[in-house]
Amino acid sequence: MIGVAEAFSPSYALARRKFLQGCVAAGLTVDTHPHPLKGRDGEELAMDVAYDGPANARQLLLVTSACHGIEGHCGSGVQVFALHDTEWREKARAAGVGVLYVHALNPHGFSYGRRVTHENVDLNRNFMDFTQPLPVNAAYAELHPLLLPKAWPPSPRNQAEIDGWIASHGVPAYQAAISGGQYQFDDGLFFGGKAPTWSNRTLRQVLQKHAQQAAKLAWIDLHTGLGPNGHGERIFAGRDDAAAYARANAWWGGETAVTSIYDGSSTSALLTGLNWGVIYDECPHAEYTGIALEYGTEPILEVMGALRADHWLHQHPDAAPELADAIQARMRDAFYTDTDGWKGQVISQARQAMFQAVDGLSKA
Repeated sequence: MIGVAEAFSPSYALARRKFLQGCVAAGLTVDTHPHPLKGRDGEELAMDVAYDGPANARQLLLVTSACHGIEGHCGSGVQVFALHDTEWREKARAAGVGVLYVHALNPHGFSYGRRVTHENVDLNRNFMDFTQPLPVNAAYAELHPLLLPKAWPPSPRNQAEIDGWIASHGVPAYQAAISGGQYQFDDGLFFGGKAPTWSNRTLRQVLQKHAQQAAKLAWIDLHTGLGPNGHGERIFAGRDDAAAYARANAWWGGETAVTSIYDGSSTSALLTGLNWGVIYDECPHAEYTGIALEYGTEPILEVMGALRADHWLHQHPDAAPELADAIQARMRDAFYTDTDGWKGQVISQARQAMFQAVDGLSKA
């Protein structure tokens, strides 16, 4: 068994090492998909995949980390702990459920401490049909010049204009305008891209190889950055389908119902291009039930401010080192609360959700 705090890592390189070591300890084979670029410290980057369970299991649980790179500090910790968790592994095996761990959907962002991919794309807005016209986010277009000013920190005038927009429209509208997804500004926040990213294409390859036998498929996608610190909100991750939502609530509802972006119950805004769309493309025969397990860190306006600063820094690589360090530290705090208490909350809630997923998958 591994300690809770020990499962988490301060860097992508160490997180990957712990994941691979955990796979060795568990006797699992790793399917590695190398990324074309190197990491911040010159390390190899990869999407690493490990399957645990009976061969060709008809019930499959997918557990993924680092869809948004920097959020991988959390998700990797959950995966590493699970690989050393004998009770958990025996639970899944006894139920005949296979578990597919995908470590670092976006390894480049994880390594560089950014939310986006090396293409500056929000992976969780990238699963679009790019042969069709892309949606236009008019509210974001209005805000874009204010979000990324020429100088950082923002001037009092810039901050006053942002505050004025929020005063006129409200914080939820501000969150929705920025985070909903946009496809017009390549250098902007929450940019969904113009084509499938490397991570998008690679995840499809993973599902084509490892998930075609599944008749029932569940997905727990691990995220951070929304909600009260340490609270893991269970956000329905699927099409606006009443039966699938009811199934998710039956599995994961418990004392707190599974929330939804469709009815306004989630802390998340209504989003476009979400990654769960890949399941309907690659595993259309499977009965799919999924959640994003979203752990709170900082207040939403602080998280948005950290993202603005990160994008500004990406556009100004010649920024003063002390400013760059401060911005990167702010990003880390916005998506990873590096305390034993927070890590304990993360593990306990993820572990519960995983046990519940196995129970749901194994029901007739």
